[in-house]
Amino acid sequence: MHANLQDQLDEITANTRHLVQPERLAIGERAVEELFATGVEERILPVGAIAPEFALKDSNGKMVRSADLLALGPLVIKLFRGRWCPYCMTELEAWRDLYGQLREREILMVAMGPQIQRQSDFMAGQHGLPFPVLTDTNNVVAEQFGLVYTVPEYYRDYYLSILVNIPFVNGEKSWRLPLPATYVVNRDGRVAFAEAHADFRVRPEPEEALAAAFAAQSR
Repeated sequence: MHANLQDQLDEITANTRHLVQPERLAIGERAVEELFATGVEERILPVGAIAPEFALKDSNGKMVRSADLLALGPLVIKLFRGRWCPYCMTELEAWRDLYGQLREREILMVAMGPQIQRQSDFMAGQHGLPFPVLTDTNNVVAEQFGLVYTVPEYYRDYYLSILVNIPFVNGEKSWRLPLPATYVVNRDGRVAFAEAHADFRVRPEPEEALAAAFAAQSR
């Protein structure tokens, strides 16, 4: 049995606290607290809502349409920040390891983020991701899920100091990112599972979303 995803993420956090000076850590803590205080978690597209349709290119430049995927089965949509985020990559690797179980049950999956196609191509290859990695340019689809926020000015300097240049990775200057989120969409287009956190260090266990996907498939 693999370790719980959250345990793996907590280990990243512990390592970061060990390596990074407290005053620098405080910048990130402030940004998380301020984002949470905006109530962004309460505004995400909820269970029972109709999910936005999308047509986005994958890391190979092939167009992927949600309508085509939902014609085949329920769909897991994993929205991530970027390949620079170790929490996102650990989470996507956990889903990679469960992907066989999804396909056995005829459930489909995509990952979606604002980074340019070249970044996604590199990421999919480096981490052996078997599902499509879609480029959501300018966070257009993530916005329809209610997930988008702007990185505050004081936090941008911190990112740049650790060589995370979000405008370069995303190919546009806005510094907007999606909350990392997990959605399961039934074949009728309705949301069966929805979870996103203002604290990027917190993610749902894949098994929770899988249970919703399996339930959707058995109906």
